[in-house]
Amino acid sequence: MKVLITAGPTREKLDAVRFLTNRSTGKMGYALAEAARDAGHTVTLVSGPVTLPFPAGIELIFVESAAEMAEAVKERAAQMELIIMCAAVADYRPKQIHLGKLKKQPGNFLLELERTEDILSTLGASKVAGQILVGFAAETDDLLTNAAQKLKAKNLDWICANDVSRSDIGFGSDENAVTLLGQDSRRYGIGPDTKRAVAEAILEIVTDSGR
Repeated sequence: MKVLITAGPTREKLDAVRFLTNRSTGKMGYALAEAARDAGHTVTLVSGPVTLPFPAGIELIFVESAAEMAEAVKERAAQMELIIMCAAVADYRPKQIHLGKLKKQPGNFLLELERTEDILSTLGASKVAGQILVGFAAETDDLLTNAAQKLKAKNLDWICANDVSRSDIGFGSDENAVTLLGQDSRRYGIGPDTKRAVAEAILEIVTDSGR
């Protein structure tokens, strides 16, 4: 299959030296990309800023902001048979980007944010026939309820509910545990196990569903 996977965080610039980001390390997305490659798929990995080794045998596209990730994904989405959106994409960005470094001033500083594009919703609305679309729901509360709502609202085929409040399987950990929910009410508990093992299990389930 032709597979596109996103990984890592995004960075939203505030000024010449500062940005807004999150704690994603990209480990889960990179594990998915390497597992898909080793299963014989043709893999494109759209990666935010990470410090992981570059995986061989994979088309790797580096981006920084949510807007850059949206552009890279949308350019390639129609040709893909499987899309897994594992990246932790910023929901908001600074409304104003300052060209130089903001200087410290007396008192507080009010920062206005604006919404970024919901890439997963865009993909769900334009999904081509036969394409499998998988999202990740990184949650700290009401894990399965929030994931099920996203699954339906964004027109996904599968969603991986991921409890990021747990230190043993959250951001930066080498292990993970997810609940994989499908539109047909199927539910699979995967892990806790290494992120590579979790990635292999996710891929086996979602690719079998498309056959």
